Amino acid sequence: MNTKLTLAIEKEVIEIAKEHAKEKGQSLSEMIANYFRFVTVKRIKFKEKQLSQKVRKLRGIIKIENDLDYKQILTEELSKKYGV
Repeated sequence: MNTKLTLAIEKEVIEIAKEHAKEKGQSLSEMIANYFRFVTVKRIKFKEKQLSQKVRKLRGIIKIENDLDYKQILTEELSKKYGV
């Protein structure tokens, strides 16, 4: 469910952010929502029942190195994609 959010931001910042969002092929609302998703992702906990059967079957099949910092990689890739 989407809920409307009102923010007080400097006009110049809004205009620059709109240009940036347009360059990325997004609306400003989408860009802000993606940022909020990005900063809150570790606070959201999924219950096993919330996952589809296909996703449950895929869990755990990929083996990775113990020293792999996936959060750093995710942060870098999202920063590249969204310019955050």
